[in-house]
Amino acid sequence: MSRNDDPQQTYREFTEAVNMKPGELSTWLETEESKQVGWHKGGKSGGGESVGHESGRRIIDLLRRKRADLSDADYSHMRKVIGYVHRHLAQRPSGDVRDTKWRWSLMNWGHDPLKG
Repeated sequence: MSRNDDPQQTYREFTEAVNMKPGELSTWLETEESKQVGWHKGGKSGGGESVGHESGRRIIDLLRRKRADLSDADYSHMRKVIGYVHRHLAQRPSGDVRDTKWRWSLMNWGHDPLKG
């Protein structure tokens, strides 16, 4: 078992990467800003829900579940979230990021870079 497959490690890294509460994330996902960023499975203008938006809904579900009820697929999604947040943070643009698609995209994945 690699370090990445350790459920406790994954859970800890997930809860560090996701700094938005389920209610906050749920409210955010209803906004126009949330819906206009991200990659869509059918291509950029393929319509439908973006991958990040879909992930945000799943993150809310994961945060609201008991740890004992999490499946291997749940831990796999947590690792995907951790990877996305870490990669995206490394690409931070310069200047004020408050109203940027970069921030909005991260928020779809449960991470608000403006939170301490």
